[in-house]
Amino acid sequence: MVNIKQEDIHDVCFNVSKNIILPKYQNLKEDDIRYKNGSDLVTSADIAAEKELKKNLLKIIPSSGFIGEEEYSTNHNILKSYQEDDYCWTVDPIDGTTNFVKGKDKFAIMIALTKKEQILYSWIYKPLSNVMSHAIFNEGSFINNKKIKTNGVNSLSEAIGSISNKYWAEKYWDQIKNLKNEFAEVKSYRCIGYEYVDIGLGQRNFAILSKLSPWDHIPGILFVREAGCSDIDFDRQPYNFTKKNNNLIVGNSKEFNLQILNKLGV
Repeated sequence: MVNIKQEDIHDVCFNVSKNIILPKYQNLKEDDIRYKNGSDLVTSADIAAEKELKKNLLKIIPSSGFIGEEEYSTNHNILKSYQEDDYCWTVDPIDGTTNFVKGKDKFAIMIALTKKEQILYSWIYKPLSNVMSHAIFNEGSFINNKKIKTNGVNSLSEAIGSISNKYWAEKYWDQIKNLKNEFAEVKSYRCIGYEYVDIGLGQRNFAILSKLSPWDHIPGILFVREAGCSDIDFDRQPYNFTKKNNNLIVGNSKEFNLQILNKLGV
């Protein structure tokens, strides 16, 4: 496995945040904001940050592939990079764009490095606090280089987390609505990167997800797995970013996730 220096990724994220993202925070003009695909917000900061991240990450591994959320919106063929034999970066330049546009504080840079079907490294960087969460395959999850381990709950009635509120297949929608009553609290951060970190810490206990874009989930999946959490799709398989899958449960343990699946009847 290629050796990545953590300080190199931190420096890339810090500089992109300092020079591109934070100058636009609570300072966006009307022409900085538009919609892509008819409904999803994107800002000039998203686009500029992704270009800068790509330039710097490809310096670290010059032969690697690159898949970015904003580049994908204009070229769906870039997903073919996951099938190549080379390393591949996956980037969400600003996870939580809606929060960013509204001037709220939960947004993050998300980066992962994969090779074929294996997630090797991931990083979730919080620009406002300069906090880096990262994970290394088979080595653990870390926050500011301090190793962490999850300490969650086993009972649904004690659990706090989020459930996607759209994109569900009609056959699941009634079960999804009823499932919300099983938990202590269901509330989204509108920034899945933040949620993945807090699930890894055990401060949140689950996320039930639909419409799985790889840049939203590859970084967080490695982080929660290495922290001791579990993920499972509605076919009772672990998340595989190289295959199309629309439904996912991420929780503190496999047993916890199975309780959710049983409640859903899938």
